[in-house]
Amino acid sequence: MSLPRLAILGSGQGTNFVALQEAILARQIDAQIVLVASDKPDAPILARATAFGLPTAALLPSPFKTKLSPEGELALVDLLQKHGAEWVILAGYMRVVKEPLLRAFPNRVINIHPSLLPAFKGLRAWEQALAADVSESGCTVHFVNEEVDGGAIIAQERVPILPGDTPESLHARIQVAEHRLFPAALQQLFNPNSNTET
Repeated sequence: MSLPRLAILGSGQGTNFVALQEAILARQIDAQIVLVASDKPDAPILARATAFGLPTAALLPSPFKTKLSPEGELALVDLLQKHGAEWVILAGYMRVVKEPLLRAFPNRVINIHPSLLPAFKGLRAWEQALAADVSESGCTVHFVNEEVDGGAIIAQERVPILPGDTPESLHARIQVAEHRLFPAALQQLFNPNSNTET
């Protein structure tokens, strides 16, 4: 049986990508990464992917801040299909995914978000949690649909908010949780009979 073929999209440091690739190398995820792509040609995630010997690509520049251009979105779909991707994994990808990609990969686009959805959708969710003075935050792995951070939830991990937490300290602890949750959730999704705990 062939392994699920993953394409990773990211915009930044790529720490969640690294967690996923290391889990794959440790055989904690039965999958393979066939492409790592970024909307920012100088994003560290691309250098990290190259260090693992994985194919990389920079996406077409976009005139929009929060999404690709229609042409860019279609070019992305073409790029993913040329690499034989079966799943699209968003690992710190800061663009809103639009209909061409969702149509090309129905129920196969997965994101991780730094809050306990449906609470605190959108950008800098850990700052939203602190501002709301709630007792806990966390992270959520979910399917991507047309609504930003609105797709069906796959798995969550809770992170308590501690007295004296700053945005930086809370975000750092959420990222640690993300690096545990994301590989476990994907393995459970790809191999429901595995004993991986989420």
